[in-house]
Amino acid sequence: AAGGGGAAGGIALHDFSGQLGEQRVHFHAMRLRDSLFLWVGAAPALASLAVAMCSPRDSIPVAASLLGDPSDTASSCLAQRLGRCGRGGCALRAGGGAGEPPPAGNTRVGTGPKTKKQIFVSYNLQNTDSNFTLLIENRIKEEMTAFPEKF
Repeated sequence: AAGGGGAAGGIALHDFSGQLGEQRVHFHAMRLRDSLFLWVGAAPALASLAVAMCSPRDSIPVAASLLGDPSDTASSCLAQRLGRCGRGGCALRAGGGAGEPPPAGNTRVGTGPKTKKQIFVSYNLQNTDSNFTLLIENRIKEEMTAFPEKF
């Protein structure tokens, strides 16, 4: 289920969900002028919050935990994986690996929908298994492809 909206250049809200394995997961995206806030969870909670942004010194986004247990890295890891730095500034991507650029001539490997923003992520699920978080990333990528104006 998708919803929300917003004027061009203003705040846009977008809610969606997915059945990932045995769990129903809800997503809330809030597109701001220069950033994106993404909440992931099964119940209303804000137990953690992280931010990722590009650094002029590295191709891998810098991520920091802002709220919650600093030993729980799920939010910061997801924010870092969704952030991509490259020529022309910071871009958001879903999928890919370790901040590495795609092979020459192949723009489909490790790329996805992009937006030049820093990203705030709040991951509020008990399951932090790498296979499950990959399902989370893929669901976000699907939604970003279907509704790029919301991100």
